[in-house]
Amino acid sequence: MPWCDWLLAGASLVLCGYVTVKFPQLTAMAGTINLETMTLSVGITALTIEATRRTIGWSLVIILLALAGYVLIGHLVPGQLQTRKVEIGQLLGYLNLDNNGLLGIVLQITVIVIIPFVLMGQLLMRSGGSSFFNDAAIALMGRYRGGAAKMAVVGSSLFGMISGIAAANTVAVGIVTIPLMKRSGMSARLAAAVEACASNGGQLMPPVMGAVAFVMADFLQIPYKDVAIAAILPSVMYYSALFIQADLEAARYGFGKVEEAKIPRIAKVLAKGWLFLVPFAVLIYTMFWLNFEPEYSAMAASAAIIVLGFAFGYDGHRMTLRDLWNAVVETAGGLCEILVISAAAGFIMGLFQVSGLAFAFAAYLVELGGQSLILLLVLAAVVSIILGMGLPTIGVYVMLAVLVAPALVKVGVPPLAAHLFILYFGMMSLITPPVAPAAYVAAAIAQAPSMATGWTAMRFGWSSYIVPFLFVYSPAILMQGSVIDIVAVTVTSLFGIWLICAAMTGYFARTMNWKLRILFAAAGIMLLSPHQASELMLWINIAGALAGIALVAYELKARRAYVRA
Repeated sequence: MPWCDWLLAGASLVLCGYVTVKFPQLTAMAGTINLETMTLSVGITALTIEATRRTIGWSLVIILLALAGYVLIGHLVPGQLQTRKVEIGQLLGYLNLDNNGLLGIVLQITVIVIIPFVLMGQLLMRSGGSSFFNDAAIALMGRYRGGAAKMAVVGSSLFGMISGIAAANTVAVGIVTIPLMKRSGMSARLAAAVEACASNGGQLMPPVMGAVAFVMADFLQIPYKDVAIAAILPSVMYYSALFIQADLEAARYGFGKVEEAKIPRIAKVLAKGWLFLVPFAVLIYTMFWLNFEPEYSAMAASAAIIVLGFAFGYDGHRMTLRDLWNAVVETAGGLCEILVISAAAGFIMGLFQVSGLAFAFAAYLVELGGQSLILLLVLAAVVSIILGMGLPTIGVYVMLAVLVAPALVKVGVPPLAAHLFILYFGMMSLITPPVAPAAYVAAAIAQAPSMATGWTAMRFGWSSYIVPFLFVYSPAILMQGSVIDIVAVTVTSLFGIWLICAAMTGYFARTMNWKLRILFAAAGIMLLSPHQASELMLWINIAGALAGIALVAYELKARRAYVRA
């Protein structure tokens, strides 16, 4: 390691150790400009920015510096985006020593809540749990048309439950699924796009949700379990759409099954690994029935994994003390990036709060939307994708939660729906060109063109750009409403997604001409119309259901006639 890195590491320990010892006094002095506070603030700021550059790259550093520059001159900007005057010394002290800056809520949640969940995921991988879920996905889907693509969807959703980090999910699952998809006949570009979309959705899968769920719960001042429950149906719709799209693409283009020799027997897989479902049962039971805090539930699940790993293991390989040690070490290494992102997110929150820019931007968005909810939602979606380009999920969410969510809440969107909306679109920036990190990682594994993979991922994951609008108008998708409403909106939404997937693929029971594709798309759009929004939408929903049933019956009849002929 270069001497300068030793120097920076030493400076980090000295400065942060000093803050640890004198934290109460320093917090009270956050607004005071003197040699002590300025030395600490300048040093910690420089170290945090350099750490951010090394772990994330220049994108987040540029955003931080641009925001800081705007905050310092924002009082001179005319119009609605004018901010309050902030001196540079005051700004540095606030960002580094105040509870609303670097040492604020995001870093606290990372340290208290996220560390146990990251450790749980590492223990699951070291104990054989990840191999079990991977084998289960192959055994369940390998024998069907497009089995490799379906395996990617199912495997990534299962892996996403314990990881929730798109790039890590892409690498962990993609190194298995992408070569299998290519061997089944898929182009490298499509194989990479399927895996990128499937891995990206892991950030929506409870319980971890890319660690954002815990930050969201604190922003909204609601229990974490409420966020996790609300995310269930949107994540089911996301993966259902990918699964349907994969099935129809395979049917149209003849993508085959996984080679029989590579498919384990599901009974054998379950016999060897069903015990790895126990930690999830422990997690859910302790969190939802015993009302444990999320971090204690994660620790209880981790304890269950350790016991099972040492007692039984998977496929003849039991967990060892070295595996336990490696899980702890990998957790620490993996947390470096998350902690740096959380520190940068604290800076972002502090910059918005000290300047009043968050309130000004929300008011500006509302005025720009002209009090039209749909226009404001479209603007918010575009802003979320643009601001999210190249940023990790936590950083994206924190910035959007401060900037965009208040504007949506101001025009009547329920707070939980508003925050999930921005999370969804912030997440979509990871597969949306020109900056699409998840797609580019998958493209590297598949040896496919990066930009072309990004555009293909957008086409394959089209539903991801629609679902957020649905739950804004249909609270039932977020498990809010009567059982009848929840069931009705789930069934109609999935049927509508199925019809639109068929229209986009050009295949249902057979290859369709452009007229039928238009009719399928129209019926699907009518089915996706939120029936809770108005009585007119309810009748449009009913008409779409009738049209969809008629089109499906027509296609199945035509298919039977073609086969007989």
